Amino acid sequence: MSSKLGVSNEKIDALPNYANSDLYREAERLALEFADSMTITGRDVSDELFERLRRFYAEDALVELTATIAWENSSSKFNRALRVPSQELWKR
Repeated sequence: MSSKLGVSNEKIDALPNYANSDLYREAERLALEFADSMTITGRDVSDELFERLRRFYAEDALVELTATIAWENSSSKFNRALRVPSQELWKR
């Protein structure tokens, strides 16, 4: 899906190492860290991370980002429970 939106294959391939990749801007790395913190069991969004996010994103953008991540997490759990197969959007 991202490649259809103009994201380079190189950047997509670097996603597992986004935290150390020069291909991602700081704001992107923070958004991805935020997504990991919301998604990975046993993690939490720290106050420190939220303050760093606020340096790059306005309140309305943070609400939208949070809602999008929460929606994707919910959708994933819903689909998994009902055995809905992947649409394989991750494939290029």
